[in-house]
Amino acid sequence: MEKVLLEKQFKNKTNRPIVLAAIMFAMFMGAIEGTIVSTAMPAIVGELGNFSLYSWVFSSYLLMNTVTVLIYGKLSDLFGRKPVLIVGIIIFLIGSFLCGLAQSMVMLIIFRFIQGVGAGAITPIATTIIGDIYIKEERAKIQGYLSSVWGISAVLGPAIGGFFVQYVSWQFVFWVNIPLGILAMIGVGLFLHENMEKNKKQIDYYGVFLLTLSTSLFMFVLVEGGNRWDWISFQVLGLLTISFILLILFYFYEKRVSEPIMPFSIWKDRTILIANMTSLTTGIMLIGVSSFLPTFVQGVMEKSPILAGFTLTTMSIGWPIASTLAGTILLKIGVRATSLIGGFALILGGIMFVALTPEAGAIWPAAGSFFIGIGMGMTSTTFIVSIQSSVNWQQRGIATASNSFMRNLGNTIGAAFLGGILNSQIINYFSKHESDTTSNLTADSTNLLLNLEEREQLPADILQILQDGLTYSLHSVYYVVLFLAIISLLFIWLLPKDPQRSK
Repeated sequence: MEKVLLEKQFKNKTNRPIVLAAIMFAMFMGAIEGTIVSTAMPAIVGELGNFSLYSWVFSSYLLMNTVTVLIYGKLSDLFGRKPVLIVGIIIFLIGSFLCGLAQSMVMLIIFRFIQGVGAGAITPIATTIIGDIYIKEERAKIQGYLSSVWGISAVLGPAIGGFFVQYVSWQFVFWVNIPLGILAMIGVGLFLHENMEKNKKQIDYYGVFLLTLSTSLFMFVLVEGGNRWDWISFQVLGLLTISFILLILFYFYEKRVSEPIMPFSIWKDRTILIANMTSLTTGIMLIGVSSFLPTFVQGVMEKSPILAGFTLTTMSIGWPIASTLAGTILLKIGVRATSLIGGFALILGGIMFVALTPEAGAIWPAAGSFFIGIGMGMTSTTFIVSIQSSVNWQQRGIATASNSFMRNLGNTIGAAFLGGILNSQIINYFSKHESDTTSNLTADSTNLLLNLEEREQLPADILQILQDGLTYSLHSVYYVVLFLAIISLLFIWLLPKDPQRSK
């Protein structure tokens, strides 16, 4: 079946190398967004002000990215990958252009919402196109190429962002997307040809509304919970209740419509269910490592920001290496065995973080990050290949998008959940070791460790308790990371030994 569809693609003169290059441009544009903007944010806040809105520059983008990803996946199954991806890129570029014109933080956040709406289409639809134009034996290798894009972006993003901020202007951090997006649209628009049936399409508008509202409320609570509102507050509990009710309504409504925005039947496939649940847990792990490790390396180990960045860069090195390797070995030893290798690598990385001490030096956390990268590369590539081989063309878009959605959801849950653990454990440690000189310390006091001049001016007893408190609380976070690695391995163990053959 799959080879027949590909033969039709060839008859329509789909140029696979050019389409692949265009897809890599699109994915690089989306991948570099996080690192390049992070590098430029101090300069942006310095010019626009309103530091209190700092986190919303990232949260607005992530929220809309996550909310729209499932919708784009289904639309690509109805109308084809090409028009949906091009529309997504256009929206993303409009948002990028407007971000560069922002005159205030509020304007920037609004334009980041627009950017996020477009970003929801890029990664899942680009990945789905690869699943369409390559058969399973080729797909595994190509997914390794796509994963390398993320590694390259992690290395180049900070460098490019720093260059624009220092020598040009922070606006170009957003405008650099424009030529990349145009090249991607030209490559896909001219050289990807699809055979779509010319029948009337039914869009599940009510399902889109319920899904968007339910997910938006849930994501909003995760972003604002513990910040603007206490977790046990009327606002948080009220919004969560409304989100849950809307989700139930969405589920029962989707069971009745002919073209549901989320066909829950795909979740009955054991491979898809396990892959998506594992992506949720690994998504939480990923944010736990990437968000808090630089703080430990700079604040407790007293290393430079460059070394702190290095400890995370190793993850971006291990990920594409493992993805490429996974594309080769999964055809020989199977999906489950390849994923298990990744699962054990995640546990090894988790153990290294649990055993992390201030005296260990930067090499230890860098090695832990590398093994986490190996685990993520092995599992993510294998999951995408197995998911796309478990469904037919008509469901490949939403199936691929469901995996992206679960990983994005894991990232957002992890930021809120692990951040809450970190803050509560810091406060708990300070209260247990309170003295006359340390009675005024709060969780925000740990910021003093990240500024070299302020850190050097701290009294010895204050410095010691801050560093010990941060070490204590981060170990609590990394015990959770290790626990999630074990859960991920248990999920992987439940994968079918001989998953459904490619369709």
